[in-house]
Amino acid sequence: MLHFQPAPGQFGPEVQNPGLWVWRVEKMKAVLLDPSEVGSFYNGDSYLVLKNHGEQGADLHMWIGEKSSRDEQVACAMLATQLDNFLGGDPVQHRQVQGIETPEFMALFPRGVSYKDGGVESGFRRTQGSGPVHRLYQIKGKRNIRAKEVELSWSSFNKGDCFILDLGEIIVSWIGSEANIFEKQKVREIASLIRDTDRHGKARIVDSTEGEEPEEMLKVLGQKPELAGSTPEEDSKADASNTAALYKVSDATGSMTMTKISEKSPFAKELLVRDDCFILDNGANGKIFVWKGNGANAEEKRVALQMADSFIQQMQYDMMKTQVEILPQGKETIIFKQFFKNWN
Repeated sequence: MLHFQPAPGQFGPEVQNPGLWVWRVEKMKAVLLDPSEVGSFYNGDSYLVLKNHGEQGADLHMWIGEKSSRDEQVACAMLATQLDNFLGGDPVQHRQVQGIETPEFMALFPRGVSYKDGGVESGFRRTQGSGPVHRLYQIKGKRNIRAKEVELSWSSFNKGDCFILDLGEIIVSWIGSEANIFEKQKVREIASLIRDTDRHGKARIVDSTEGEEPEEMLKVLGQKPELAGSTPEEDSKADASNTAALYKVSDATGSMTMTKISEKSPFAKELLVRDDCFILDNGANGKIFVWKGNGANAEEKRVALQMADSFIQQMQYDMMKTQVEILPQGKETIIFKQFFKNWN
């Protein structure tokens, strides 16, 4: 575990203005990404993403890669607290986990999100060097479509998805025969994103469909074998999204205590007392909310994410499949409000 604190003064006054900022966490430092890198995430890293809406407030996202170390995740949380304090505790905070990001997070990157292997901790980055770079991305989803780097092999393909084969000077956009309309629309957008950012506009996009693979694709992958059929996503359970319990968290006795005050939603809004913090448990649907009352003491507010992590462990939820949202009083989201009666 880390035994030191992030260096102060890592965030400048520009973050108080409307805009989007993305930082990679590197050895307890927040390193601002170049605009050309925004939207690409290494699965061994953690990131901070700030969307400042101006008078409408701000959203601060902690993005956690599936292979990021625990130390790096702790560093990300510390830096998020520092940035939140710098902005007066105003942002709504979200912890995003690779592969299960919220629609709000995905909407910050209209040209798509891509995952790449590697990270700071491992010291591994796929460098382009002087030779050609070959990468394969799978495009999958319906409402929140993501590009994920997969093994460069026909075994990664199936009829139900779209794929992008990045060969450096040529980018092949491939559409499976059973792909849905949303994936078909998105594959070209993400191919264009790769061309304009990774290739700085110096690449040609080749569109193809299953059974009509271009020569450049076959030269790298070999002859196409019989592909597997579509792999439909797991159906979400509608009732799970409406099931929740509410807990009060307080350190009035000198140590943090947690008390269940209602085990079934919808809740009465009056249960949220401004002098305390509360946890709304929607863990069955992979979501935990922490509500920070305006009158709660500074320590309770500071350890909000720690509260959520402890709760997730206590409930034996999967940390890497559970989203966390931290809401200051007055900044509640529609998703949070839906668990209460007559919120207006």
